[in-house]
Amino acid sequence: MQRKEILLRHGAWMRESGDSEVVLSSRIRFARNLENFPFPHALSMEAAKEAEELMGKALTSLEVEGEKLNYLSLSDLTTVEQQVLIEKHLASPALVNMRGARGLALAGDHRLAVMVNEEDHLRLQVLMPGLQLTKSYRLADALDDALEDSLDFAYREAEGYLTACPTNVGTGLRASVMVHLPALAMTNQVQPVLGALAHLGLAVRGLYGEGSQAYGHIFQISNQITLGKSEEDIVTHLEAVTGQIVEHELQARENLRQQVRLFLEDKVWRARGTLQNARLLTSDDAINLLSLDRLGTDMGILPKGKETFTTLLVDTHPGCLQYILNHELDAGQRDEQRARLIRQAYN
Repeated sequence: MQRKEILLRHGAWMRESGDSEVVLSSRIRFARNLENFPFPHALSMEAAKEAEELMGKALTSLEVEGEKLNYLSLSDLTTVEQQVLIEKHLASPALVNMRGARGLALAGDHRLAVMVNEEDHLRLQVLMPGLQLTKSYRLADALDDALEDSLDFAYREAEGYLTACPTNVGTGLRASVMVHLPALAMTNQVQPVLGALAHLGLAVRGLYGEGSQAYGHIFQISNQITLGKSEEDIVTHLEAVTGQIVEHELQARENLRQQVRLFLEDKVWRARGTLQNARLLTSDDAINLLSLDRLGTDMGILPKGKETFTTLLVDTHPGCLQYILNHELDAGQRDEQRARLIRQAYN
């Protein structure tokens, strides 16, 4: 499969799932390291290359549900292609910004992505639409077992899997969900609801993880503790808490419908009108308007558009937008082309 074809594909999570209006995606990530190599930040250039070749060979020899993984070396990718990987939640900014040999193994439908030589030697990720944490965990666990047959992972009986960051030691598991909470935001309940999660061992971040903002009322919620809890317990706990958050958001939507219906309808229809007619849209404007539009369609106020919320959300980011159009654009040109792409999706 050609690199362009791989990167232009819409990932499975972007197609969305009918099982939840609130949960956009579920992610399971394992951190793993090789026994006989220093952690990536301490690798020499030669050792990093040796480790990449070893892991790349193991990854490309596997089949995931009958399909082989595609391996992309970061040194072969353009700056825009690297940005596309970040915007599609397939690679982290840390992977792109690190020096030395590093890469990404990627399934054709983007459900599975494995970063090589990021903070840890391997970051195994499964990303699926809706609330599918258990299914994602099972797929990630199967890949982890398959890799462990050919690679010697750093593991100690007392501590579990060894990782570059102490907070990942143990299972090395990070489970997360991406949730869309516009009604909680509009009713000023986001902070009370999400603020309580720290006491439950969960972290809340923005659209692109640590250090990012919650654009478009989108939040990522993940476990903080990996040591002393089983993988199954971590997944089950996050599932249960996510269910409660979904209930809060749906109740807030119903309250808006009953108490300020005209205000709500005006707000989402104004968003739809702008998306259908705007000639210039910044990234921030597009995300916020798309968020309101998604709220309107979820509540049956607006008719659905031709593209999913998550597809438009990702495709209108700077890297993806330029990659789709196949040429570089300055900020003003991106605002013009973003508005054009969105108009086409709604007209």
